[in-house]
Amino acid sequence: MGKVIYYVASSMDGYIATEDDNLDWLLSFGFEAFQAHFDQFMASVGSLVMGSATYEWVRVNEPGTWAYGTLPCQVLTSRSLQAPEGTGVRFTSGDIGPICAAAVSDAGDADVWVVGGGKVAAQFADAGLLDEIRVTYMPVALGRGRPLLPVTAPTAPMRLTGTTSFNGGAAELRYSLE
Repeated sequence: MGKVIYYVASSMDGYIATEDDNLDWLLSFGFEAFQAHFDQFMASVGSLVMGSATYEWVRVNEPGTWAYGTLPCQVLTSRSLQAPEGTGVRFTSGDIGPICAAAVSDAGDADVWVVGGGKVAAQFADAGLLDEIRVTYMPVALGRGRPLLPVTAPTAPMRLTGTTSFNGGAAELRYSLE
């Protein structure tokens, strides 16, 4: 069985987006330095879970495409949204436990990527369902915005399992929650 992984980029001061969900600060770094690392990560992913804000951001900023192909993808929402044709997107709501169990089942032996945002990842963390957090810290501070992991209570200490540095000053830290 694979792991449930929150894989995300963050500002140095712990924000994954501005207050208005803008990612221009992140996109300004480009993708070239990160592409091979991201491709390696994606090769291990068998299903995804994301919030509706992340889903809508992807749909607006990548119109006419779906970057995740036919991978099973659960979008947490209480609203009626439209799924791209020919994809594995389905919409769900409710307790995070059964949602996680379905994502793990969908992934088979591969990993589940908790794509975002921080509130979704915090639900997984609060329920003890995250195995790993991989945060790429970008060399910029935002001052305020959407928090990286707004948990409702302190977590147990996490164990650092690896680091990767990138050209331009970004660094990925990998933590185990197991």
